[in-house]
Amino acid sequence: MTALAAPAAAAPSSAATGRLLVAGIILSSLTEAVAGTLLALGRADIIGDTSATPDEFAWLDVGYTAFKFIGFAFAPWLLTRIDPRRSLLVATLAMGAACAGAASTAELDFLIVLRMVQGIAGATLLISGQAILFWNFPAARQPILQAMFAMGSVVAPATAAPLFEGWLVDNHDWRWIFFAVLPLSLGAAGLLLIADPTPARPAPPRRLDWVGLLGLGMALSCATYVLTQGSRWDWFEASRIGWMTAVAAAGLLLFAARQYRVGSAGILDPSAFRTADFAFAFFVSFIAGAVLFGSGFVIPAFAVSVLGFTPTEAGALLLPSGGCFLATLLLAAWLMQARGVPPVATVPFGILSIMTAMWMLSGSNGQSGAADMMPAVLLRGFGLGFLFLSIMLIAFGKLPPASVAFGIGIFNIGRQLGGLIGVAALQTSIDDGMVHNQAVLGAAIHAGSPALAERIGATTDLLVSRGVEASVAAKAATAMVGRAVGGQGAVIAFDTAFTLVALLFVFGAPCILAFKILLAKTMGKPKSFPAEARS
Repeated sequence: MTALAAPAAAAPSSAATGRLLVAGIILSSLTEAVAGTLLALGRADIIGDTSATPDEFAWLDVGYTAFKFIGFAFAPWLLTRIDPRRSLLVATLAMGAACAGAASTAELDFLIVLRMVQGIAGATLLISGQAILFWNFPAARQPILQAMFAMGSVVAPATAAPLFEGWLVDNHDWRWIFFAVLPLSLGAAGLLLIADPTPARPAPPRRLDWVGLLGLGMALSCATYVLTQGSRWDWFEASRIGWMTAVAAAGLLLFAARQYRVGSAGILDPSAFRTADFAFAFFVSFIAGAVLFGSGFVIPAFAVSVLGFTPTEAGALLLPSGGCFLATLLLAAWLMQARGVPPVATVPFGILSIMTAMWMLSGSNGQSGAADMMPAVLLRGFGLGFLFLSIMLIAFGKLPPASVAFGIGIFNIGRQLGGLIGVAALQTSIDDGMVHNQAVLGAAIHAGSPALAERIGATTDLLVSRGVEASVAAKAATAMVGRAVGGQGAVIAFDTAFTLVALLFVFGAPCILAFKILLAKTMGKPKSFPAEARS
């Protein structure tokens, strides 16, 4: 497909309806932000109310993520068949209905089905919304528009949503998180209905490649299970992980064979990779996804499991980072739109800031508080704001309109997959590190150790002075020392995880630079498409 296949797109007929359209897209993306992150802090409450085992509960997460992957592959084809605004509207209402249904039931099987609906609806509304912004507004306005879109699709799930959900879990019930999506969905639908119709879709209708979708769906669904549950089952020590990996490989081979046979008519149109900027941004997004999701996982996990924060406090820890994230998004957008700064110029600042922030967090300990972690958390938000807007503009700025939706789908698959790999690696590091560290620390503490005897004796005397019987105090003191060893082992494990995130960019940055040089040599200067064709 080329830009010649795209009809000339016109901006919305008035500034007012254009603003309504943008507001509807942002509000729609917020529904996915809330639905996509609720399991992180509502896990214990949902397990209790549904009487689910941890293995059964895992399917709520696996079902959502797997069908979100499928939606990323399916939505670009859908946009060649129906009006983009209608696709966005239906997906938004489907998200609201699925969340309302989930709020009214505690039946696990039904919840799993509803989570699947939420996953595919969330992916569809994200791709539809972002594609509409590229198709209906001029290229000169894309920096600020994409920054606003990132508020709902990236900033909210990474920062604001955890605080909101933690407060609801602490003060009300996990069902309120689902209920909260319904008014957001209805509000977004109302704005989309009021806004002017969007111009005709820029890509001609095409047949759905069911074989390719089946193969890709198999691969990504099984990969989701392996990456999210692998650490729990000690990876390939469990036969189910081996079988799932084999099915994922078979699905990937089926998809690759089908894609090779049909080329651009497949479920994913690879023509976007003919643009060097997109290929570069896809590579960077894979690494950035690991950093975004990985750091977003390990920081609240450390706060809750080691520092003893409540879900609300853990969510509040990331909120200032969201403010910094938002501020740097808008600053980067202003620099690019008003000052003509190229998007790639802010990438080094983003990488350096995130790397430094995670290195600072690696010095945390069991006595750290929110104030101790805040400088690093703010620096992380600063880096993310510079990095993600640049990546999106580099990825899609020079794509022909007919390839934009497919490029967005492929880009999101890469970012999500990178995030799953990053979280899986960090979870494995933490799990293994806690066991190893406790074993090492425990081996250094033996019955004849003077330091151990002194610590137990001092703790026993303290308990006795507070009215505890001597025999009971001695047992309690021994138990307290054991918990202290376990806590110290956890601190070391999390500090190692923070260091790993920092090292990801230490080793990733040279790879990014080498990949950029390789693209420049093999593909030359990327072809630029006229601004009116991209608008």
